Amino acid sequence: MDEKLLKTILNDTKSGKLSLEEAFHKIKYFSVENLGFARVDHHRNLRKGFPEVIFCEGKTIKQITEIAKSILSRKHTLLATRASAEVYKAIKKVDRRAVYNEAGRTIVVNNSKVKPTKGRIMIVTAGTADIPVAEEAYVTSSTLGSTTEKLYDVGVAGIHRVISESKKLDEARVIIVVAGMEGALASVVAGMVDKPVIAVPTSIGYGASFNGIAALLTMLNSCASGIATMNIDNGFGAGYLAHSINIIGE
Repeated sequence: MDEKLLKTILNDTKSGKLSLEEAFHKIKYFSVENLGFARVDHHRNLRKGFPEVIFCEGKTIKQITEIAKSILSRKHTLLATRASAEVYKAIKKVDRRAVYNEAGRTIVVNNSKVKPTKGRIMIVTAGTADIPVAEEAYVTSSTLGSTTEKLYDVGVAGIHRVISESKKLDEARVIIVVAGMEGALASVVAGMVDKPVIAVPTSIGYGASFNGIAALLTMLNSCASGIATMNIDNGFGAGYLAHSINIIGE
């Protein structure tokens, strides 16, 4: 919200034109910047604890950079997902601090001063091919402020690999399990721990995996308790939810 509008609301509150409740509502919900092709929600940080995130797929580079400029003009942290190297080069020109995670296809310009959490998120993958989705989750949760660790390539084809890491799993506050193929790893992990497990099916697998639908159905039908299942390849959603759970214990 710009300074002029904020002063108007404060003056109207002092004069009695606005009640405290009405003023709070205006401050919390009013600040939307209309760019013509997008309406940037500058108060999402106030409502949700983190600014609006740019989903880059389907947008032009010009549209993405204009949204990025709008977010950065308010000194917010910028997180862009599903971003190509070309998009990164364009945002790098807007702000030299931009950092690109090639595997996760994310871009971050971090303006946050939040201290990392005491509680930890553990991100687990079944295979190496699942790492891109896991990296999207990792960048999301760590940018939000959660202390986040990785445990990659511990799928059920060699189940001893995940069993040998049980101590690390027990020490985490929240666990994200990323798996393609049949997606069985989430059930295994959830059966080992007393932590919330967020399962993320990936589109990795042969023909009958149906681009992640097989893993999705396995995770949705898991007999292990304490599992929440995200959409296929939705590392961002998993990272955000994991952080939301993680900070409850801070």
